[in-house]
Amino acid sequence: MPEMELQIESIGFEGVSIARYDGKVHFIEGGIPGDKVRVRIHKNKSSYAEGKIIELINPSDRRVSPKCLHFGTCGGCKWQHLNYDDQLMWKRNHVIDSFERLGKIPYGNVMETMPSPKTFNYRNKMEFSFGASRWLTTNEMDDETVVRDFALGLHAPGRFDKVLDIEECHLADDRTSSVLKTIRNKAMELGVTAHHARHHTGFLRNLIIRTAQNGSEFMIALITSSPKEESDNAFIQWFKDEFKSIFPSLTSLLWAVTDSLSGVAVGEIRWYTGNTFITEFIKDIAFRISPFSFFQTNGVQLEPFIDAIVKTASLQSEDIVWDCYCGAGSITLPASKHCKKIIGFELSESSIKDAELNKTQNGITNAQFFHEDLHKQKAIEKLSSLEKPDVVILDPPRAGIHEMLLRHLLQLEVPKIVYVSCNPATQARDCAILFEKYDVQTLQPVDMFPHTYHVENIALLTLRK
Repeated sequence: MPEMELQIESIGFEGVSIARYDGKVHFIEGGIPGDKVRVRIHKNKSSYAEGKIIELINPSDRRVSPKCLHFGTCGGCKWQHLNYDDQLMWKRNHVIDSFERLGKIPYGNVMETMPSPKTFNYRNKMEFSFGASRWLTTNEMDDETVVRDFALGLHAPGRFDKVLDIEECHLADDRTSSVLKTIRNKAMELGVTAHHARHHTGFLRNLIIRTAQNGSEFMIALITSSPKEESDNAFIQWFKDEFKSIFPSLTSLLWAVTDSLSGVAVGEIRWYTGNTFITEFIKDIAFRISPFSFFQTNGVQLEPFIDAIVKTASLQSEDIVWDCYCGAGSITLPASKHCKKIIGFELSESSIKDAELNKTQNGITNAQFFHEDLHKQKAIEKLSSLEKPDVVILDPPRAGIHEMLLRHLLQLEVPKIVYVSCNPATQARDCAILFEKYDVQTLQPVDMFPHTYHVENIALLTLRK
């Protein structure tokens, strides 16, 4: 494979660095703008090439030393080597690029990216996998002492069947490394098998660690297959009898079982001690979070994020509001304090149950929730039967919004739409459809995931008069 020297110029979508040589774009993984690098080209097309850095000839002054020993192998935080101010700048640039190059529509003011109050130890949930096929790093390949049929960590990038054994994670709670080490050592001692994603064998499957923002609540959920061997039962007995004494700060300890062929980390709770949930507070509203439910993972940024959404919406006391893709009501319930009535719509039935519970336990009476698939005609019929809203809040999954719903919003001519997205590319695509009647007034990037290329964006759209 050919080698060449390149100067990294910029960073594109999904964090890939970009260099140009002889009129051709070169996509290089792991570069920083300003780096001079030697790369090995592994894909060479007529219009672009892809390569990998084999030597850092002259590092950029924007480059910093990554904190994690797994950096470069784990795909979790690919920007740990990039100065944080530059991370914020590039995330803002990616929002702009999405609207200019993909959406191709005009937009108003683009605010600076809201920084996260913490850039490490900010995640309130980490989901680790056990694997019977360990991903070997370059240094481990020739080390015969490395166990190859057991790993506890994170999936290698792009591989559902390979797990990178993780010793530390600086995005997670400080207790995480000790938890991983304790469970790994006991499993190895007892000879317990890890799940094999291809063969669907093995006992240990997933480990979920959740914490509340202030660190006072600490949950661990172990997910396994049904026990079959003596070692399986011995491990579970140890987990029940001794684990809490090793980590006395635990407030929730659970064991769940699944024999599903799916790799999704959910199961039927067979045993627990303490609570089966943790409680998080947003704007003085208490949210119960169960082991397997979705909740924003950056707990310290969540309240400023919700504040920014409510501020963008400029809700009035007589407003009727729709919150589409409402989840467990993390936007709906705080927004309810600022309007006459708010209605949430969500596909996940369990999330709707959580939303209803959170509404009741907080004494909120002006919020209503519906279990609806907003990408189906039945949901459009439901929306048509309701009172026309003054404001619509949209917070869809990464894939964005079905055109059927967008067309319905165009027919409704709601005065104001606040579109929240974790994917500016699909957000810009959807706003291009809404541009038929709406102007994009403001864009507010928010950093919910420091050291990654992911960015949330809040767009305000107003009906054109």
